[in-house]
Amino acid sequence: MRTVDARGLSCPQPLVLLHQALAEDAAEPLDVLVDNEASRENVSRAAAKKGWNVSPVDEGEGVFRLELRK
Repeated sequence: MRTVDARGLSCPQPLVLLHQALAEDAAEPLDVLVDNEASRENVSRAAAKKGWNVSPVDEGEGVFRLELRK
């Protein structure tokens, strides 16, 4: 499983990292760490449009782990 750490980044940077990770391996499960609401919503929406199931997990202190699974 891969992890993309997008904490501290504002959009569109988390989306760019998401697309890069999916381009490297479009089938392997992926976790994306974000720390703001806009990034959480945008990454979740973009992943869902590409056919991924997205499960947000609250890691505390404003950090969310978005679990992307096919």
